[in-house]
Amino acid sequence: MVQVTVIGSVSMDLVVTADKRPLAGETILGHSFETVPGGKGANQAVAASRLGAKAVMIGRVGDDVYGGAILENLRKNGVSTQYVEPVTDCASGTAHITLAEGDNSIIFVKGANDFVTPAYVEKAKEAIRTADIVLIQHEIPPETVEYAATICEKYDVPLVLNPAPARQIPKEVTEKAAFLTPNEHECKVLFEGMSRTDALKRYPNKLIITEGENGARYFDGSEEKVVPSFPAETVDTTGAGDTFNAAFAVAVAEGKEIGEALRFANRAASLSVTKFGAQGGMPTREEVEGQ
Repeated sequence: MVQVTVIGSVSMDLVVTADKRPLAGETILGHSFETVPGGKGANQAVAASRLGAKAVMIGRVGDDVYGGAILENLRKNGVSTQYVEPVTDCASGTAHITLAEGDNSIIFVKGANDFVTPAYVEKAKEAIRTADIVLIQHEIPPETVEYAATICEKYDVPLVLNPAPARQIPKEVTEKAAFLTPNEHECKVLFEGMSRTDALKRYPNKLIITEGENGARYFDGSEEKVVPSFPAETVDTTGAGDTFNAAFAVAVAEGKEIGEALRFANRAASLSVTKFGAQGGMPTREEVEGQ
């Protein structure tokens, strides 16, 4: 069993469904409201655990009711919470999600996730040293991402950087990461002024651009390749990218070559959209391999 250590956000998702998104100043009627555990880091840890990895989470929760529910959910899904500590007098992170018109819109409030600092990661570095691969995202402070990249380089542990939400990252972080997995929008922010093809050629077998239902694109050193997605009846796309990243990390840690790892990740992501909630549709290993 491979160990996937995830450094990142844990939060509670507050999800509203409606036929459309309201315009500025407009009030509309919604269909439903749900409160479900989320956060890119937690989502990726849960997905990795369901796919058969030993998942270790490095993150922070608030000392509120959401914090307790988040911890309980991680443990229920087989994720180690040894390095998920509450922050005193601080609210847990929340994601405010609107599901409408076949897609999602999200406002993320970081809360306790701002306390995933370099010093906190330093306390948890044993979970990085023992990992087969590390996953990290951008819902925590940028200096923490930079520090984690340095620790991964020190211990020679491959780092998968999922640069979401989109922001510029230092070149040294890009160089230290084993893989970068932006979607199309995030890629434009990361490589501003550069064409998609030029960005892919600059980082062969490192830059993976996810394109939703069109699959995932990379440059193998000789040619640009697209690994197609799998058809699915979409219920909720929230968490599909997190499922993709976790599945890709698990597959790479298990020794799969990049094309095979991307097919595995696409298969898992396609299953994840068929149920409600970021974690609700995340598949088991048996479900993915049964496709």
